[in-house]
Amino acid sequence: MSDAPNRSHGRLSIKASLATVRKPRDLMEEHLNLNAAFRAKIVTLFPEAFPGVLGQSLTGRALKEGKWALDTIALRDFGTGKHKNVDDTPAGGGAGMVLRPDVVGNALAVAARGTPQDRALWPVVYLSPRGRRFDQAMARRFAAGAGITLLCGRFEGVDERVLEHFEVEEVSLGDFVLTGGEIAAQALLDATVRLLPGVLGNEESTEEESHSNGLLEHPQYTRPAEWQGRAIPEVLMSGHHGKIADWRRAMSEALTKERRPDLWEKHSKG
Repeated sequence: MSDAPNRSHGRLSIKASLATVRKPRDLMEEHLNLNAAFRAKIVTLFPEAFPGVLGQSLTGRALKEGKWALDTIALRDFGTGKHKNVDDTPAGGGAGMVLRPDVVGNALAVAARGTPQDRALWPVVYLSPRGRRFDQAMARRFAAGAGITLLCGRFEGVDERVLEHFEVEEVSLGDFVLTGGEIAAQALLDATVRLLPGVLGNEESTEEESHSNGLLEHPQYTRPAEWQGRAIPEVLMSGHHGKIADWRRAMSEALTKERRPDLWEKHSKG
C-alpha cells in the first residue's frame, strides 16, 4: 500500500503550501527539505480534524512559518475490502471493535519512511488511557527530538501486536476515556510544539510557568491596579525584583501544597 495518500500542513519546502496532498514516496524527499524543523505525523481515521486548534495562535503561526510541520495519514486509506474496513471483533469475544494490526501496521510503515529508527530521536506514540501520564518532562523530551508519530486510536483500541512490533510508546492525558485519540494528540502536540525554539518568542515564559520547576505557577495580575475592590498585591507594584521573586516562589509552593500534594511531595523529595 505504498501509494496511500497523506496530508501535510505547514510550509515544508519553498513550494509547499498549507494542506497540500502528497503521496508517501514524497515523505522521504521532503524530509530533506525541512531544514531540521520538528515534524509531527498523525495516523488517524479523521485527518480533517487537523491541524484544528494547532493551526491557530502561536502554534499556527509557527506552522505556517515552517518552524514545525504536520502530516496527517488517513487510516481509512489502508482499510481492507470493498468498504475499507479498519477494525474487527475482539479475539475472545467482548463488546466493541479493535483496530486491525495489518491496517495500522501498513499506516505506521508509511509514517516511518524518512524518519530516524532511534526512538529517542523520533518516538512513536499511541494515545491510550492505559499509557504513562503525559507531563511537562515528557513534552520537553519530545521537543528535543527530530519529530514524532502519533497514533490516534478509536473503538476498543489497537491490536497489541502492532504496538509491540513498532515499539510504540503509550501515553495518556489522564485517568479518563475519550472517544478517540485526536483531541489528546492535539493537546500533546500543543504542549510539545510551544517548547520549540522561536515558537513562543519569549523563551523565559516556558521557564516560569506551571510544572517547569515541579511547582504550579504563581498567581498573575495586570492592569487595572484595582478591580471590583480587589487590588494587585503591593509587592508586585514595588519594583523590588528580589522581593517579587520571593513572593512568587512562596505562592507557587503554597498553591502546589494545597492543590497538588502529589507534586509537592515529589518536589520536596527532589
